[in-house]
Amino acid sequence: MTTADPHKLLTDMLNAAIASAQPAICVPPQLPRRPKGRTIVVGAGKASAAMARAVEDAWDGPLEGLVVTQHGYRVACKRIEIVEASHPVPDAAGEAAARRILDLASSARADDLVLCLISGGGSALMPLPAAGLTLKDKQAVNRALLRSGATIGEMNCVRKHLSAIKGGRLAAAASPARLVTLLISDVPGDSPSVIASGPTVPDPTTFADARAILDKYGIDEPEAVLAHLRAAAGETPKPGDPRLATSETILVATPQMALEAAAKVARGQGVTPVMLGDAIEGEARDVATSHAGLARQVAAHGRPARAPAVLLSGGETTVTVRGKGRGGRNAEFLLALAVALDGAPGIFALAADTDGVDGTEDNAGALLAPDSLARAAAAGDDAKARLADNDGYGFFAALGDLVVTGPTLTNVNDFRAILIREPDERAT
Repeated sequence: MTTADPHKLLTDMLNAAIASAQPAICVPPQLPRRPKGRTIVVGAGKASAAMARAVEDAWDGPLEGLVVTQHGYRVACKRIEIVEASHPVPDAAGEAAARRILDLASSARADDLVLCLISGGGSALMPLPAAGLTLKDKQAVNRALLRSGATIGEMNCVRKHLSAIKGGRLAAAASPARLVTLLISDVPGDSPSVIASGPTVPDPTTFADARAILDKYGIDEPEAVLAHLRAAAGETPKPGDPRLATSETILVATPQMALEAAAKVARGQGVTPVMLGDAIEGEARDVATSHAGLARQVAAHGRPARAPAVLLSGGETTVTVRGKGRGGRNAEFLLALAVALDGAPGIFALAADTDGVDGTEDNAGALLAPDSLARAAAAGDDAKARLADNDGYGFFAALGDLVVTGPTLTNVNDFRAILIREPDERAT
């Protein structure tokens, strides 16, 4: 085979991963039976509006409800109201929507069905502060956690214990109605208790866990949050809580499914896919260093696969922000990968967030080529200095190598692909 256009192959794999998680494809087969009473649709996340549209298109019967999605991710619906709010830092629109969602769930009766549509981003988009806290309190903690390098699981543990709707509380409000949650996973391990902070499933974490996380990262304000966590009043519903007995959870799309779709594209082009895992976590630059080592191993020794091969991985890395550059964890990963590979011939890479937004920037991710460092150096750009400043976005923007997809209307977390060409192609 020939990989004459490595960037096209990498982009085709990303597009296949995103397509596999489109709500129009993955939601209808999982819809529950119609209830005797009302069907109330609620939800939150970057894919929630597209999920609501998929429900509307496939549902034979009356519907009502409300979902909240990120600005720019609206999809027109006729019977389900769509509200847009801010992500990753929550805002007043999200708070108002969360309150209405909780009220809708609370109005359900035993013969009703509450259909909850949850996807990545739902935690920030559905903020409802616990009694005694304000939205400003939650915003302050959210910003601090985003800059700290905390994992998504750690952030969501804290969020659950500052919320009136997360950590199973939405499910408790819907009892005794039947509750079915359809999930598009954006978290390592696909745990329903972590996706969007688990509003409809039992929460195994505690107030003590949340306090320990803030201590770990040296977050010591606002005082109202610390006091709330110390008081530990009103713990989240735990496994076995009778209010959650009528709740069912279904994963309709996952990072692993997306990686398998990308692998199919690779095989179709004669490239061997090597699955490194769908739940990889850690500092982006550390993950990049280990991936670079494995790519070199394939290139030099044909292990664990002979070239042409592509290393595929998913999950969610973190970035501990020390600089002032424009980052995004995928751009940071690729920039660190570039430094680690140091222009190794025949190795290309793409890293992107499948929701279309790398961090808070306007790109999904970026592309890396063997000559990226040389092109940057010729323009007077220093990759190591950019990395020290957490400025992966600036580095790849200057090269014209950003990947911009726009809103994808789904979210199965990060997608990373490192392509190692055949030896006789590595000079090109």
